Amino acid sequence: METTKKYYRVDRREISFLKFIFESYDGITMLSTIDPDLGIVEFCISPGCESDVEMVLNDLQKNIIIEPVIQGG
Repeated sequence: METTKKYYRVDRREISFLKFIFESYDGITMLSTIDPDLGIVEFCISPGCESDVEMVLNDLQKNIIIEPVIQGG
């Protein structure tokens, strides 16, 4: 099963809150902290759940800074 990986910068104080929120949506994504100091997190999104994750992120952006990060190779 191939997941979609997306990276975001968030307020580092909100990482555990984001993890809690997405864990409540059982199986749509797995959230990992890449750099806790910079607030960089990785979402491994399950196939077919991309729009669900985007919907939740868009709603959370009303109260939390969430910025996409381009991962360079």
